[in-house]
Amino acid sequence: MSESIVIALIGVSGAIIGSIATVAVQWLSHCLQEKTAAKRDKPRKDLLLEMLRAPQYQWRKLETLSHVIGADEEITKRLLLELGARASEDGQPLWGLIERNPLPKGKE
Repeated sequence: MSESIVIALIGVSGAIIGSIATVAVQWLSHCLQEKTAAKRDKPRKDLLLEMLRAPQYQWRKLETLSHVIGADEEITKRLLLELGARASEDGQPLWGLIERNPLPKGKE
């Protein structure tokens, strides 16, 4: 093989290895971020579940839920949906677990 072909093969190999390494690092970084977020969200989710399962409350105010877990409304809503909660249908900022507050049948 000529010297120029060997140099070209080394260059192509380096580019391929570099690309694979870049994708691997990005994937690993994403996985670690997801794990960190899940770990951070667990105490918040536990508190939300405790509040939503309290027998004296069928519905809870979004403002109260957000305040107790120390999150803004957007994060609180995301966590509530992940837990299987829903907003009330009457436009009030109230949330409850779907298992305790199923959607009425026959309504749009």
